[in-house]
Amino acid sequence: MLKLNQYLLLFICLISFISTSSSRPEPFALRISCGSRTNIQTPPTKTIWYKDFAYTGGRPANATRSSYITPPLKTLRYFPLSDGPENCYNIHRVPKGHYLVRIFFGLVKDPNFDNEPLFDVSIQGTLIYSLDSGWSQIEDQSFTEALVFVTDGYVSACFHSTGHGDPAILSIEILQIDDKAYYFGTNWGQGVILRTAKRLSCGTGKPAFDEDYNGDHWGGDRFWSEIKTFGESSDNAISTENKISKASVSPNFYPEKLYRTALVSTDSEPDLGYTIDVYPNRNYSIWLHFAEIDSRITGEGQRVFDILINGDIAFEDIDVMKMSGDRYAALVLNKTVAVNGRSLAITLHPTTGHYAIINAIEIFEIIPAESRTAAQEVRALETLKNSLGLPLRLGWNGDPCVPQQHPWSGVDCQLDKKGGTWVIDGLGLDNQGLRGFLPNDISKLQHLQSINLSGNSIHGAIPSSLGTITSLETLDLSFNLFNGSIPESLGGLTILRRLNLNSNFLSGRVPPALGGRLLHRASYNFTTNAGLCGIPGLRSCGPHLTTGAKIGIAFGVFFAFLLIVIGSICWWKRRQNILRSQRIAAREAPYAKARTHFVRDVQMARHHGQDNTRTATENGPTLLS
Repeated sequence: MLKLNQYLLLFICLISFISTSSSRPEPFALRISCGSRTNIQTPPTKTIWYKDFAYTGGRPANATRSSYITPPLKTLRYFPLSDGPENCYNIHRVPKGHYLVRIFFGLVKDPNFDNEPLFDVSIQGTLIYSLDSGWSQIEDQSFTEALVFVTDGYVSACFHSTGHGDPAILSIEILQIDDKAYYFGTNWGQGVILRTAKRLSCGTGKPAFDEDYNGDHWGGDRFWSEIKTFGESSDNAISTENKISKASVSPNFYPEKLYRTALVSTDSEPDLGYTIDVYPNRNYSIWLHFAEIDSRITGEGQRVFDILINGDIAFEDIDVMKMSGDRYAALVLNKTVAVNGRSLAITLHPTTGHYAIINAIEIFEIIPAESRTAAQEVRALETLKNSLGLPLRLGWNGDPCVPQQHPWSGVDCQLDKKGGTWVIDGLGLDNQGLRGFLPNDISKLQHLQSINLSGNSIHGAIPSSLGTITSLETLDLSFNLFNGSIPESLGGLTILRRLNLNSNFLSGRVPPALGGRLLHRASYNFTTNAGLCGIPGLRSCGPHLTTGAKIGIAFGVFFAFLLIVIGSICWWKRRQNILRSQRIAAREAPYAKARTHFVRDVQMARHHGQDNTRTATENGPTLLS
């Protein structure tokens, strides 16, 4: 008995361990309250919205809620056109995975603002949505959302001005979902983005989020618009309180309550039909939800219908009870269709027994994900932006080349089909009031064919690294403040056809290759550079000196100057000493003169005495009388 209890305890522990180890962690979730300086918690779910700090530019302001479903937030961030036409939230440290990204739009609480701006929205460089007039009066148009894959650790959400007011953003949500969520077939994956065109809960009169339905967080907290009827007297709304099986399951985790309401057709109108306006010439992924909650249906075969999409049969002989395996069991059908016109019509046509039924509808636009610009080229442009001091009005935020409808001003792009990325093949920033310098990193734009920076105030030397951009055909740096010599490396640009360096402050000899063989039949202009020489049209240069000779001359001049300085210092010191001696002599002159006279008198007296003695000796002794 004791041994049996031990085995039972061990079994319970093992089951507990397996259950704990297999439990799924909470998905990554980041919600940003745009324009807020503090974190905010909103009722009734106590959802945390993080403060808006260091994500983007723009300006914070007070907000007016545009609809009932808008989060109860009091601030937003708007982007004046004077700050640039493209503005982005760049959110880093997002784990790799599959995400629902939702953006709520806002209205600035100020009577001087256009209270319904119209602008474009892109996510990860792909244009997903354009706001239409009247969006602030329609609940499910007060936001847009898309399902995207994050592979590089960050999410970029950009807002592009279209000249109709300043984009204003209330909040951004980044919610992780199952990696296989909304799998629709072979074209599904990282190369596409699913934009929510419509999500309907049928037979209910109240809009709701997954959170309101107590849904699994891995579902992404989807929003479900209500629809009470598809048309006057064309259907009836029904509901149940019974538990629905097979609902909240991987990978989509639909909330169970979604299947407790439905619309069913009537005797007068046996077909159920719903039509939505869509963008033409696009592909759409349609998800239809069913559960047999009609008390009149007790067995298989009592309700069978076809599903037509734009008149074509998409599903035939649908028996919900048979296909789901039971009453009160969820069934989900998915179909991808191409739509050429501007409307998408879903029709449920009964073929046997009682009439059609439907619980919910989801319609996604399938958008091919844009290729991004090569990371090295983006970094080079960012360096160029900082060194040239680009004005805010040019923007230069987000991806330089995508979305293709909104490239950076002054930047030309082409798709590198081999690498699958966009590259920069042209820079046209002439007459933009630029005042910085040209960095060496411009050479990292190795696909450039044209550079036009004329008519600015760019100073400093011309980078020799320009000579490594072998694809360059046009280089116009005229009417700037460039100084120094023209780099010899420019002579290696063998396909250069136009070179304008006129009206700068360049000096020295023009590299021979630029005026000769490598620019044969090409256009070039070096005029209005007073210090340039060496080609026809410019002054002639003196004897050409090697670099070593120039260095030797420089050292010689330096040492000669040094010797002159040292000699001057020595002469000056010697001169000071002489002058000092003369001043001393002048002060001591009377004493020296007197002493000189005394010495002279003594010497004369002695000399006179000696002369007398010598005379007496010569004449003999003197006789005394």
